[in-house]
Amino acid sequence: MSSNLHAAGRTSLVDAAIEQLRAQLSSGAWQVGDRIPTEHELAEQLQVGRNTVREAVRVLVHSGMLQSRQGEGTFVRSTSDPAAVLHGVQRAGVRDVLEVRAALETEAARLAAVRHTPDDLARMRSALDAEAEILRTQPERTGREATVEHDLEFHTAMVESAHNPALTEVYRYFSASVRESMRSSFGDQDMPEVDLASHHALVDAVASGDPEAAEAACRLLLADPMAAVGRLLGTD
Repeated sequence: MSSNLHAAGRTSLVDAAIEQLRAQLSSGAWQVGDRIPTEHELAEQLQVGRNTVREAVRVLVHSGMLQSRQGEGTFVRSTSDPAAVLHGVQRAGVRDVLEVRAALETEAARLAAVRHTPDDLARMRSALDAEAEILRTQPERTGREATVEHDLEFHTAMVESAHNPALTEVYRYFSASVRESMRSSFGDQDMPEVDLASHHALVDAVASGDPEAAEAACRLLLADPMAAVGRLLGTD
């Protein structure tokens, strides 16, 4: 029993230490690039053991707020907690997240127009061919769910054609958030079917090498789903 109580208390101390260190970071007491106090100094300031400090720092390193450098110490990498940012996104409305995803896609389309490879174009066209095949051979499978996997493959391929790893990772997160938010809020009701013509137009615009044309084609492709979400929310 005493062991379990000790474990619970230890977890509480680590959590408390994390919160105090996070507060130091978010308040600006420690700036990006600063080296934070040593493990021994933090243990004295927080009045906890060095193992507790070590665990708390490890958590903040993992979250991206701190960075450990062998032989140099621990430095401030960010004063904002990425996890808190992502939690905020999860609490945002479906339209808000969809608008951000749309902004990411349009910028990706511009970049893809000048950075794409032949393989990128082939991947996008392959996804569209798979969607078309499902719609042709399985007409009983109506609604967006019938082709959702291939549609996701198309949009992901388009974004990855920008060859910007950071943009790709951010897009993947927002794309997943949009899908989950729309499923929980609307299911499959009243959402427009995938318009393959507008998707092919986007591929052609990217292939043309014209960033403005690619951005315009992407905005046109996204117009219907954006409008549908507006109608469902009663804000169009």
